[in-house]
Amino acid sequence: MTLNIRTIVRTCLLALTVVVLLPGCKKLFGLSRQEDYNYVPQTLDPHINISVRQFLENRSYGATPQDTVFKWMRLGLEYAGIDLAEYDKPDRTFIFLHNEAVRRLDATGKVVGGIWFSYPIVQKDVNGNPVLDPVTGVPKTTPATKWTDYDQTTVKNYFLYLIGQGKYNFEDLNNLNKDVQSLLPAGTVATKESMLGYVNAGKGFDQEGKFTLKIRSNSDLGPIVHNGTADDRSAGYIATNGIVHVYGVALSPYRTE
Repeated sequence: MTLNIRTIVRTCLLALTVVVLLPGCKKLFGLSRQEDYNYVPQTLDPHINISVRQFLENRSYGATPQDTVFKWMRLGLEYAGIDLAEYDKPDRTFIFLHNEAVRRLDATGKVVGGIWFSYPIVQKDVNGNPVLDPVTGVPKTTPATKWTDYDQTTVKNYFLYLIGQGKYNFEDLNNLNKDVQSLLPAGTVATKESMLGYVNAGKGFDQEGKFTLKIRSNSDLGPIVHNGTADDRSAGYIATNGIVHVYGVALSPYRTE
């Protein structure tokens, strides 16, 4: 029998009340195996029956050491000084960063992806001025290797931008961008120690403190797209106090379309 790949892939993520993030797993739907080759499509329960904060704590450096997919997100939150009580508050949409959204490494341990690669640290001279490429005039950079390479306030603002006010799940979205107001105050500007301070006309952050979500309708997987550029890694977790969507790539802190 012919099966939609969206249905097949979604079997990876949730099995009843067990929630395990595996590489490549998508969404919260799947199939139930029978004795023979036949599969019966079933919708799996997306409710994780814990708070968003507990979900974060359990999957960072909690009781299961091998399951630390949010470790680098949590380290960033701690450096930023954000009280995890923010992840207990109701009626919000929480954007989570898988480890690879922060820093993806190659076989040698070099940073080749994630936020630390997409928004590298600006090289500066002895006077603290950016070192400019003589040909392009663009600041020379190097990938970050730790959260403390960034200004603490800018890291805090980045994470505030990833908490949306109101709940937005699959049933609330379509193929058109939905503006979501984040916790980031309007008019916030990024500092200049990294290239984050040079994008979006030198502002870095969305000047209204909003991000967009939509469902990519031209894909069999139907991912939830953040700010028009990043497809989710897994999405649609229904916690006791909000919705969680997880991303495995660097997220833009401003709307791009």
